[in-house]
Amino acid sequence: MAVENIGKRDLIWAMLATLFRIGSGVLLFPMVLNMLPSETVGIWTIFTSVVMITGIMDFGFSPSFARNVAYVFSGVRSLKRDGHEYVDDADIIDVDYNLLKRTICAMQYFYSRIALILFVFLSVFGTFYIYTLMQNYAGDVREVYIAWVIVCVVNSYNLYTLYYDALLSGRGFVKRKNQIVLIGNISYLLLAVVFLLCGLGLVAIVSAQLLSVLVIRILSKKSFYDKTITDSLELESDEGYKDVLKAIMPNALKLGLASIGGFLTFRLSTFVGPLYIPLADMASFGITLQLLAVVSSLASLYTNVYLPKVFQWRVENNLFQVRKTFYISSLLVFATFLSGGLLIGLLGNWILGLLGSQTQLLSGALLAFLVLHYYLETNMVNSTEYLLAKNEVLFYKRYVVSGCITVALLFFLVGYCQWGLWGVIAAPMISQSLLQYWKWPYEVYKELKS
Repeated sequence: MAVENIGKRDLIWAMLATLFRIGSGVLLFPMVLNMLPSETVGIWTIFTSVVMITGIMDFGFSPSFARNVAYVFSGVRSLKRDGHEYVDDADIIDVDYNLLKRTICAMQYFYSRIALILFVFLSVFGTFYIYTLMQNYAGDVREVYIAWVIVCVVNSYNLYTLYYDALLSGRGFVKRKNQIVLIGNISYLLLAVVFLLCGLGLVAIVSAQLLSVLVIRILSKKSFYDKTITDSLELESDEGYKDVLKAIMPNALKLGLASIGGFLTFRLSTFVGPLYIPLADMASFGITLQLLAVVSSLASLYTNVYLPKVFQWRVENNLFQVRKTFYISSLLVFATFLSGGLLIGLLGNWILGLLGSQTQLLSGALLAFLVLHYYLETNMVNSTEYLLAKNEVLFYKRYVVSGCITVALLFFLVGYCQWGLWGVIAAPMISQSLLQYWKWPYEVYKELKS
């Protein structure tokens, strides 16, 4: 048993899941605006930001777990802090089920602890924050508190069961995983519409989210734990699972630091900008950023889909396949941003007009530079994924340094020099151009060329 083969169908399902995830939000948003008071919509937007806290709590462990699960299904007999075992293709006869069980137990141990921490944090500090907001709230306070309890439960449960994503990705069940995500998003949309029509208000949306997460996790569990896996794991002991966690933890923590650096570099501008720039300009920047995020997601699909096989090829030392996949993914990133950037520039404002939006996209040179910035960022991240396949996090220090430089440049260019949106775009571009945009694509090219 090895990592499942990945092909065009996996890409198609990944694209469908991504597009529907985006589309479901677009379809639901007008209904929310029409059926809920503006104050309640504001509370809902606060609830959605809790998902960001969940991502921070993971701190880089999810991709690390997925990568190591892929190593196990590729035939390795041990997991290392840095690097990985090499195996011949002929040696991949069966999975080391003892190692797999210890890896699963390590994931359950880790996520149960941080999920509990998240639940306590939301229950105490989050509830106090909601209580503060309710002092001037004109709507149904009881409805908000009921919805908040559900938010605490669903986000904590989602974090605890996050290891199912690692299991499916690591085994190469890319198509199945995206099919499950698609079913979950459809469930969320349908349930939210039905509950809203029933007059449940804010509770409708969060209840739909809870039920859709349950659907996703139940289907994920059934997909991974087939008869072979279940029977084989029952015979194995979980003794030594903490040793697995110790092996995975160093690189996971490095990834966590890299993610913080990435947040400072690429996301902090949305918080710093409004301090110095009119909200109307920031609205144009924000909506343009959202559209480019969609383009980036589509551009990254090929890499994300083939990553489990890249992990296996690394273990087999099959650099030919790794090199081929890297070149194709880099070309697709370029082509996607070229076509996506042109579409946004030519048709973006026209489409927004059809939707009745009063906010326009960035235009001219500002849009061109933002598209270039997003392309270089996506291309860089794409390259780091191939470096990560070696189980080496070489880039985390530069991520952190780049993040710190970006913060300083933001306040200098936007606050002191008053460059406006030019400063918001230029700050991360300058820091990333100095340290990262060129570095990691070059490192991958240099390694794979040899």
